[in-house]
Amino acid sequence: MSSQTEATSIAVPFRALKFSDARLYAIASAFIALDVLVPWACHHIHPLAGPTFLPMHIFVILAGLLFGWRAGLLVGLFTPLISFGVSGMPVLAILPRITVELSAYGLAVGFLRGKLNLRIIWALLGAMFIGRLTLGLAVLLLSRGEANPLLYVWSVVEQGWPGMLIQLIIIPPLARVLSNRW
Repeated sequence: MSSQTEATSIAVPFRALKFSDARLYAIASAFIALDVLVPWACHHIHPLAGPTFLPMHIFVILAGLLFGWRAGLLVGLFTPLISFGVSGMPVLAILPRITVELSAYGLAVGFLRGKLNLRIIWALLGAMFIGRLTLGLAVLLLSRGEANPLLYVWSVVEQGWPGMLIQLIIIPPLARVLSNRW
């Protein structure tokens, strides 16, 4: 098989949706529903399953990868807010931080994939970095200097490394399969 054919066979089509496209809102709603249900189930298994396995990140990232930064942003913005309204999770004290972080994840992964045309794994790694950087900035601004953003981000990474590893393992093939289905 030639290298050009190999590159074509592993390339994943990208379909960015615009705010004027009604499909964006239908898809975002479906991803938000999944993103509320899966963490809720995880928290019922164990209270630390959410911060350890990061289930909210998965559907935010998939929305951005498959449908662009707008879908990623909408899912990242509304998932924690709706989840809090439905289940009380994430707790109010960290809700603003998680909302900012997940919005950054969705926006970044969609932008890196759609605008910069990065491969899935690079867009995912870039979004992980940008999401954590944004979380640090949110902690700095929202805590008014009372919390150390570097220590906070380090503690989140230290606890969430299994979830980050899961994302790196399952999201690229899952994005390929779902992209081919749509």
